[in-house]
Amino acid sequence: MTCIIVLENVDLDRIVEVGDEVLEMYGTSVYLEVGEKITIKDLLYGLMLRSGNDAAMVLATQTLGEEVFIQKMNEKAQELKMKDTVFANPHGLDEKSKNYSTAYDMALLGRYAYQNKEYRKIISTKKYYAKSSFKSFSWHNRMSLLYQYDSCVGGKNGYTPAAGKTLVSYAKKNNMTLMMVSLDDSELYNNHQKMYDVYFHKFQKYLILDKDSFWVSNTFSDNNLYIKKSFYYSLREEEVDSVHTLVELYSNNQKKIVGMVHIQLNQEEIGVIPIYQKKRTQEMDSNSFFHDLFDNLKKFIEGLQKSLMPFSEPRPLDIYNSLEFSL
Repeated sequence: MTCIIVLENVDLDRIVEVGDEVLEMYGTSVYLEVGEKITIKDLLYGLMLRSGNDAAMVLATQTLGEEVFIQKMNEKAQELKMKDTVFANPHGLDEKSKNYSTAYDMALLGRYAYQNKEYRKIISTKKYYAKSSFKSFSWHNRMSLLYQYDSCVGGKNGYTPAAGKTLVSYAKKNNMTLMMVSLDDSELYNNHQKMYDVYFHKFQKYLILDKDSFWVSNTFSDNNLYIKKSFYYSLREEEVDSVHTLVELYSNNQKKIVGMVHIQLNQEEIGVIPIYQKKRTQEMDSNSFFHDLFDNLKKFIEGLQKSLMPFSEPRPLDIYNSLEFSL
């Protein structure tokens, strides 16, 4: 959480001066000294690659102030619906001030953080060089799975007496990224590797909504509609028939977004994609009937052809028979 709060609120090129806050730090450290000047970016790498508790404390104290920083950590936890999590400090040590969380809440945080490009870059780095006003650093990533498992693309390990050995890791294979969380696990690296092998075999990434073949029947609109991005989701083969889509079109379509596609798995929403409307020209209006008819037929055939390709990667689903409409 410390990393993502900094990434979302602080300029990474900013230089800060280490204060007395490091004097009380213990545990894993990057050995910062009072008066040392260093960039926020370098501190983040020290935090994530070396579990630098002193780096965490400097990041909080010298940016937003420790109290405000912790407040933002808990606000972000609430935003992410981490219902069983409380942060009491920026470094995670729990002997004095008690942080607590669950594997599920850490998964919510890990999924959110992975959407940040800079976060992905940091956690995937195996070696990093930094330089402060006092000295130079050479840091290797302490997260061993990054070296022992070819599909691993990053993560963060940790340890406290209360939580035991902990690990949030990510692995990518066959165009699909999975995340795993372990708390109090003495064999976490081996267990993560074994479980990744199991779930990469069980799951496959499916294309559920294709932006290039998306269409809505003329019965409900002039079909001058489109989506800007496709929607993918990892499924077990037996879950494919449980995926449904609900197309919601707004009665007032003067706005930029004219509707939403709600994607559901077993009646639980797994994604929402905005629907947009192209601006029509006079020439388009005069040929709208034949243009729409031909375009709809073409997209429908293309969509069915794609859905009947069992070995395509990723495998698309035939969504056309599961479309519902709400006006």
